[in-house]
Amino acid sequence: MLSGSINSNLNALYALNSLNSTGNTANNLEQQLSSGLSINSPADNPAGYIAAQGFTTQIGGVEQAISNVNQAISLVQTATGAVQQQVNLLQQIRTIANQAANAINTPSQLASLQDVVAQLQTQVTTISQQAQFNNQNLLDGSFQGVQFQIGANAGQNINFSFANTGAANIGVYQSAAASPSVYTTAGSATGGAFDNTGNSFTISAAAGGFTAGAVNVAGTAGAANIAVASATESAQNVATSVNAVTDKTNVSAVANTSVAFTVTAGTLNFTIGNGTTGAQTNAVNISATVTSVTAAGLSSLVNAINQATSQTGVTASVNSSNQLVLTQAQGDNISFTGFTGTGALAAGGVTINGGAATGLVQGLVTMQSSASFALSAAASDIGLQQTSGLTSLSAVDVSTVGGANAALNIVDFAIQGLENVGAEAGALQQRLNATVSNLQTSDVNLTAARATVQDANIPAVTTKLTQQQILQQAGVDALAQAGQLQQSFLRLLQ
Repeated sequence: MLSGSINSNLNALYALNSLNSTGNTANNLEQQLSSGLSINSPADNPAGYIAAQGFTTQIGGVEQAISNVNQAISLVQTATGAVQQQVNLLQQIRTIANQAANAINTPSQLASLQDVVAQLQTQVTTISQQAQFNNQNLLDGSFQGVQFQIGANAGQNINFSFANTGAANIGVYQSAAASPSVYTTAGSATGGAFDNTGNSFTISAAAGGFTAGAVNVAGTAGAANIAVASATESAQNVATSVNAVTDKTNVSAVANTSVAFTVTAGTLNFTIGNGTTGAQTNAVNISATVTSVTAAGLSSLVNAINQATSQTGVTASVNSSNQLVLTQAQGDNISFTGFTGTGALAAGGVTINGGAATGLVQGLVTMQSSASFALSAAASDIGLQQTSGLTSLSAVDVSTVGGANAALNIVDFAIQGLENVGAEAGALQQRLNATVSNLQTSDVNLTAARATVQDANIPAVTTKLTQQQILQQAGVDALAQAGQLQQSFLRLLQ
């Protein structure tokens, strides 16, 4: 060390360097205090800067996702509110249909009830067309496969669709009847026929009728097989098999046996019952004389059959074509044995008389669901087609008692369909609510992690700043002392 040099004041340089370093440190600490951040530029902590920016990106994405999900919840609530209004309208339609099904109404009263139903049907469709969120239609069938972004990153989304809930798009999906098979007592097919209500029927001997085996039913809940035990299986039993697996398919079934016979006047003696011609159950002997093929002429036969309804479940009536209509509303078989007399019963090319003394009428199985379903090719074995068709709410007409009865079934399934839409939307809303809670938790944790990396520790920074300020003062004093020493050397020149 050149302690006596005036050309190189090393003490002053040391003091100055120390003062500069202390000043830089103090400036950095003051910046941390003013910003609250320990990292104000990449130069402060390159690794920490990268980590902090990564957390900032995630936090920004999460906070936007929270906003996205809250908007999605509002959208779903808008849709479910509209669906609930539609359900309320359907409940009103069902009440009116129930009223119209009562026999006390006059034709003009039924027409008035139908006018009310028509207005409610229109309003159901109007709601489906006007339910909107941010100018997007929700319930008219156009809201399909829409993406909700529920996370900070690509691929973190939910896709959702709303079905069309207009009156023409909700109702009951039913299995369509194939051309029925009509058999003679020998079991050979002779053609097809329908009764006055449009139901198909099968007349057969033991060799005809359904085909034993399995039919696969595929609905919205899954698929399952139903068993057809024998060719003479009743439609009621087949419907029972369908209903036994409804929880697996979302498809239920009803059965009805109805046939319209053209009657030949004369004496008619036969045993009517259920079961089959070979194993008849609930058998009752019927004897009547048909004087003419008119409602009055058929009255004795109708009365004789109806007197045994409590045992057979078979009711008789005469339609506008003066045909004898026999109905077993539960879908059980209607069997004839021991037919004698001069009269005859004929339907679908089959005549039951003394020459063909037995006959079996099997009913129609109608499968139904709130959504479309399909049947395997074996559906033809029970007189059905493979596809289902929609009987929509817009087709409801309560101006007749028959229409009111049909309306009750249609409306019930339409309500079920809307309930399914509401349930799916409700499940989505629950999922979105859970997502918001998770995102908010993530936001807090990510913010805490970023704070650990980049936030300044104020007490520690304050302590360090005080230390640096003291060092600065000491450095200034040291620099001043170094200058005084150099000045003292000049006295030697005097």
